This record gives sequence, C-alpha cells and structure tokens, in this order.
Amino acid sequence: MRAVSCHQAELSVVDRETPKPGKGQLLIDVLRCGICGSDLHARHHCDELADVMVETGYEDFMRSDQAVTLGHEFCGEIAEHGPGSRKRLPAGTPVVAVPLLRRGSEVHATGLSTAAPGAYAEQMLVQESLAFPVPNGLPADVAVLTEPMAVGWHAVKRGEVKKGQTAIVVGCGPVGLAVILLLKAKGVRKVVASDFSAGRRALALACGADIVIDPASDSPYGTSASEGHLDNIPGALDTVVGAVEKAHRLHLPWWHIWRAAEAVGAKPKSPVVFECVGVPGVIDGIIANAPLFTRVVVVGVCMGEDRFRPSMAINKEIEMRFVVGYTPAEYRETLHKLAEGDLDATPLVTGTVGLEGVEGAFDALGDPETHAKIVIDPKREGGEIS
Repeated sequence: MRAVSCHQAELSVVDRETPKPGKGQLLIDVLRCGICGSDLHARHHCDELADVMVETGYEDFMRSDQAVTLGHEFCGEIAEHGPGSRKRLPAGTPVVAVPLLRRGSEVHATGLSTAAPGAYAEQMLVQESLAFPVPNGLPADVAVLTEPMAVGWHAVKRGEVKKGQTAIVVGCGPVGLAVILLLKAKGVRKVVASDFSAGRRALALACGADIVIDPASDSPYGTSASEGHLDNIPGALDTVVGAVEKAHRLHLPWWHIWRAAEAVGAKPKSPVVFECVGVPGVIDGIIANAPLFTRVVVVGVCMGEDRFRPSMAINKEIEMRFVVGYTPAEYRETLHKLAEGDLDATPLVTGTVGLEGVEGAFDALGDPETHAKIVIDPKREGGEIS
C-alpha cells in the first residue's frame, strides 16, 4: 500500500506492507485524513515533544530519525476484522475511531508513533472498541472532522462557559475555529475571536463568532461584550469597599449579605479566554491584558519553553487550565453533533489533496490567508490542492 513517510522532517510517498489487524483490531481503508497542526509541529519539533513525553512516562513518541506515518484525524471503511473481534460492524461500514492503538500491554498514539502508523496511507489499523459507525449517511469529508471537533468540545467543556458569559478565542487556526463552533453549538451568546490574519477572521465569522478583532489595532478585551468586566485592581478594590460602605450606610450586616451572595454564586463578571495559538509569549500577553478573574483555557500547544509572570496572574486572580485531547465519550458526542446537524464544521475544510500532494499541503498551511484545514484523499491522483 502507499503511505506518506515522515523522516528527518522530509515527507515522501513510499510503499509499505498492508498491516495485519491484531486481536481486537480492525483494518480500515482510509477515505479521508485531516492534516492537523500537531502534524505540522511534529514534522520539525517531534524530538522536543518526545523528551517531554518521556518525562510523563511515555517513551514511544515519534523521533526525527524514525520513519513515521502521520495522521490521527481520519474516516475509513472496515476492510478486515482481526482475531477475537466482536464483528459488530460488518466489512464496508464507514467508521471513525479514537486514534489510540493497543500493542500488547501498551497503548500508543496513532500517527505519532512508529508503533501505531497513522492515516496518511491507503490503509491503517484501529481498535474495534474505539471505532464508531458513521451515522445518518454523514459524508467522509465531514466525518473526518470528528477528531479536531472533539478537541474543541473538550476545551469548551473544560472551560465551563455559561451561555450568558463572554468567551474570547485568541487564535483562529483550526483549533480556534473548532472552539468557536463548539461554543456556539453549546449556546454561548457572546463569542469574540481575535487573529492577525484577515482570512482567519473571515473564517471565524463563518463559524459563528459574534465579534472579530484584529489584535494589531484593537483589543479583544475591550469590545461591547466586555461590559461589566473589571479590568484593573483599583476598580476591583473600589467595588469591594463600595459594597461594604453601602451596606454600612443602610445599617445592614454586610457580612451576612456577602455570604448570601456567595451562596447563590454571585461574583464579578469575567470572561473565559481560550488560548489557541501555542506561540511563546501569548499566555503572558493574555494574563497581562485580560480582565480580573478571567479563566484561561490553554488549548494551543507551544512546542518550546515559555515564560509568564505568576505575580501578574496572582494579583489579577487569573485561573488557568491546560487541556489536551478529549475522552472517548466526547469523541462520540462530537460525531453525533456532526451527524445530527447540531454542528456545521464544513467552513474549516479549505482544500483536498492526494498523498503525492501532502508535502505541498504542509507548505500551503503555513499561509494563514490561504488555508485552514486540508484533507487527504488517499485514492486521489496527483499533487494539486483543490
């Protein structure tokens, strides 16, 4: 079978043996595979991330001197069942699957390890237990977006954004766009999107953002959606002292009022900011400029070291949450949101390419004005993006 190999940051189409499904595994014919931002990073920075993964206990993350088949966003058709499979889904069934593969007692990240080759190929292996049939005749071009949308769904759930709260998305690449789509699917009424790229700002609007900002000229924290947020410490102190003084003038026990307000969840208005850039300095910029009491959800993956000022975060009482991936339940929920029409992710896909065109697609994705998500069709001939 044909596959795209990544070795020493070089991408090339190679011939590989068709993999044989092991116990509890499925062999699938790949219909579509999305090119993820983490694939772009892994091409050049996998050794740095592999060192981090070793510290967390996982030693089989891809290295630059290995030949790896990338691809963890995919949709395919069942071609063969491995031994011991339940065979609940017959051959020919279109499926998506959580990109994890068991090898003996170990579980590996599909498309990011030599132990679990990914979907930049004509065929690949998936775990039967983690495979889901594509419902409602959902086209492969849309089903392939299940994985990146699940990343957005997990981030939104971890952000715990209320419908009346303001959400601010910093960075409108594929991850940021997924977060915008899932915020709107959740019913969040005020979504502010910020990106330097005019093309990506246009996509943010297409994905449902209510306000789009060019940070070169405006601040995402100073829009009409920011009304009522406390943006400086003197203002916060004045609010606190003023509340006590008002109760004192009315001869009321302010501490009882305070406790009652806390009991019903009353607190200063604050936004939830989703960091979807993954570039050094962005987190510190958010902490410095966001309103007091902001919750920051870090979704973007910064491949190198970064720095921020804890004293600034402490004095503004900024809450920070770092997120990765999704749960199998969130993955399934996302698939059904797509299939039932609750989530329209089609604006993300800006091009399709065959295996021969993957290297050119990586180059094209470096221009934010041109593309957001390019999808691979392994059966497609030629290297042109369309």
